[in-house]
Amino acid sequence: MTGMRTDASALTRIAPDVKLGRDVRIQPFTNLYGCEIGDETKIGTFVEVQKKARVGRRCKISSHTFICEGVTIEDEVFVGHGVVFTNDRYPRATTDGALQTEADWKCEPTRVCRGASIGSGATLLCGVTVGEKAIVGAGSVVTRDVPPRAIVAGNPARVLRAVPAESG
Repeated sequence: MTGMRTDASALTRIAPDVKLGRDVRIQPFTNLYGCEIGDETKIGTFVEVQKKARVGRRCKISSHTFICEGVTIEDEVFVGHGVVFTNDRYPRATTDGALQTEADWKCEPTRVCRGASIGSGATLLCGVTVGEKAIVGAGSVVTRDVPPRAIVAGNPARVLRAVPAESG
């Protein structure tokens, strides 16, 4: 955990198995365990990043966001406030009346490619890829892959147009 900078470490839960890059900024009331956070990334208040999730370098993860196991966020990605990722197509609490264990479900991976932006309040279902420099509109529900440099919005999210060339 060397190189980490936090503004209120007593209010933040960072498990010893977290791999933090250099100059990571973590705001209070976050919960990180078993994950990897790249150099110079900023993580807002009330964010949870679960085990086996990866956040790349120079990302901005806004407050109240949930990044679950199986999610890979590449470098230079913006994630707005209250974004939720999922990792199970058929979630259940129990199997034959007993609480489920890790053996009772399949984690479906999700990838957000370099330079993409996810608007506030978006939900990304598991198993999708958001292409490089794509933009997901606020409040969208992403149910299928988003092409690189596409702007998508709605429920389900649909391609509206391409990201203009002058915007990176």
